[in-house]
Amino acid sequence: MPRRTLDNPIVLAVLGLLLERPSHPHQMLSDLRGRGDDYAAAINRGSLYTVVRALADVGWIAVQDQERSGNRPERTVYALTDAGSGELVRRLDVQIRDPGREFSRFLGAVAYLGALGPDGAVAALTERRARLRERTAADAERLAEVLRGDVPRLFVLEAEYALALARAELDWIDSVVDDIRTGALRWPTAK
Repeated sequence: MPRRTLDNPIVLAVLGLLLERPSHPHQMLSDLRGRGDDYAAAINRGSLYTVVRALADVGWIAVQDQERSGNRPERTVYALTDAGSGELVRRLDVQIRDPGREFSRFLGAVAYLGALGPDGAVAALTERRARLRERTAADAERLAEVLRGDVPRLFVLEAEYALALARAELDWIDSVVDDIRTGALRWPTAK
């Protein structure tokens, strides 16, 4: 299996899920998609199965059981091995300690915001702000609902972090839109 498969960001998610409980790939896909849009966008069935195969090949996960439900095909249930647990801890430690730059599609687009012109930039940012506010409000409500239950906060820190990032983005968008409207952010004059 190519080494780059083990560099796939899905590896960390799969190892983390198997830390919680043994699972089959179909359930892993369902769990990851249920955890939010960030996971849903990054994962498809083929890439997940490729990663699971690679993790089994290197011994980070192992077949625990085969299960069948009704007339559905048999599903292979995987569990985290000691080596996989060690790799999960190693990767988590590195990723939490290293504030490496992460490039998002939005950051790439902001680099060329000037091409939209002041009116176009305000319109695009205003629409993004409205959509982001709506999503942030829904995410905040979902998080509050989960925390009202018996889920420990430790298990939802990623949702809390994502919410904080979204709120910071909203503040930034507000300030840029205000700067465009007041003229504090100027476009160069055409030559």
